[in-house]
Amino acid sequence: MSFGAVVRDKRKALGIGLNDFSERLGISPAYWSRIERGHEKPPRDELIERAAAILGERLDDLFVQAERLPPDMRRDMGKVVLAYRRMRAIGFR
Repeated sequence: MSFGAVVRDKRKALGIGLNDFSERLGISPAYWSRIERGHEKPPRDELIERAAAILGERLDDLFVQAERLPPDMRRDMGKVVLAYRRMRAIGFR
């Protein structure tokens, strides 16, 4: 499922309307609607962080849905890759 579809499902499950959600994010409903429908790529990091807070979701989970590393992990890219490779080598999935 795409980032936008996951966020839309969570937003609707909480009973938050598109207009209210986009207003809380500080963006236009039209832009957020395009994201939810998969016509736009996942938004910039700050919007993902705000969306996670509004939805009560773990930040890491939304970044995974957006298919990108959270900002703090990007700063430690070498360590992240090394940890991943070590875990794969011992069979962790």
